[in-house]
Amino acid sequence: MKILNILILSFLIFVSAKSQATNFSQVKTGLDVLIEKNFEPLKGKKVALLTNFAGRTRDGKSSAEVFQKIRVCNLIKIFTPEHGFFTTIPAGEHISDDSTGNTKVISLYGSKRKPSASDLSDFDAVVVDIQDIGIRSYTFISTVYKMMEACAENNKSVFILDRPNPIGGLIVDGNVLEKGKESFIGIIPISYIHGCTIGELATMLNEEGWLSPDSTVQPKKCNLTVIKMENWKRWMHWEDTGLQWFPTSPHIQSPDAVRGAAVLGIWGELSLFSIGIGTTLPFQYCGAPDFKSHEIADEMNKQNLYDVYLYPTKYRPFYGMYNGKDCNGLLVKFTPNNLFLPYKYGIRLALAIRKYHPNIFKKSLSTQAQSMFIKATGTGELLKAFMENKSDEEIISISQKGLDNFIALRKKYLLYD
Repeated sequence: MKILNILILSFLIFVSAKSQATNFSQVKTGLDVLIEKNFEPLKGKKVALLTNFAGRTRDGKSSAEVFQKIRVCNLIKIFTPEHGFFTTIPAGEHISDDSTGNTKVISLYGSKRKPSASDLSDFDAVVVDIQDIGIRSYTFISTVYKMMEACAENNKSVFILDRPNPIGGLIVDGNVLEKGKESFIGIIPISYIHGCTIGELATMLNEEGWLSPDSTVQPKKCNLTVIKMENWKRWMHWEDTGLQWFPTSPHIQSPDAVRGAAVLGIWGELSLFSIGIGTTLPFQYCGAPDFKSHEIADEMNKQNLYDVYLYPTKYRPFYGMYNGKDCNGLLVKFTPNNLFLPYKYGIRLALAIRKYHPNIFKKSLSTQAQSMFIKATGTGELLKAFMENKSDEEIISISQKGLDNFIALRKKYLLYD
């Protein structure tokens, strides 16, 4: 009888755990929640939608398609961030205005990054449905910032349809953007890996007065509403959400590409080595024709950092750096966990590369490459430290500057447990 009771108890615990896991996996995005509410917060409004191809419901319907079909509110136009509506335009390329399903599409990347008063004149509210990737230098944050700024100036409401951070909501890593280093690839003073949803970031920048960089004027604020997700927990990685991944840009085709970009993205600005752009696994390869891949892999793997493992290999980019050349390289493999510190790992990887290629940071770097690296990292100290051959400890310390203060600040704006 005692054994039977133990078996019954074990079964009940298993069923309970499975039920909880199933519930957690049914994450509903802000778009899904808005649909369940029958678009009530937008009833009778004329709206514009800031979105792209990755803005989708749990079952894969495009937010643009959803808004074009409903009658509760009236979709006037669509705005898109970098990479265009279909997320296929390479980084940095100008995007022309377009249309989809008879709805005008206005690009907010290129000569126009902030909508004009005229652009905002024919609707009441902007609905933002953007899948961010959790990395400060990804320009979607800046586009949302510019939209909120314009809406604050023109008395338009903003509704954020919240979405998961694919890196998770617990991982916060990297130095905070320094004052005076703001750019379109780093517009607010947050850490490189911020661990926030786009709704949390929007609330933070609205409430902290960051829409008004000039401290001598009254801070701008927009009328902001965040439509929260349901069932999303901070511990979740993308694979835990049950949501499909849709590419957010040409080289972000998977959650592992997101993780790889968090590790390797800043190094692409300097072109000291390939970061896999031009291969079938961008941000998941790194190397060069003369790369000492076995030594670097051994150096990193013996540190056993964050369940990241490097496999020595060879690869040949189809385009980009080392186009058509065989590279000795590393394949980066990730096991999602909440101890992962991708920015710090990328710094440690660069230090290991420096160890086996001691002249790599002595190469002549163009002014543009240096400028872009400083914008991406949000500090001038990091590149200077590498070029002056500072110690590993000094460089790692620089890479975490301001982090503790940001972690304390972000607590005020977290919308999820």
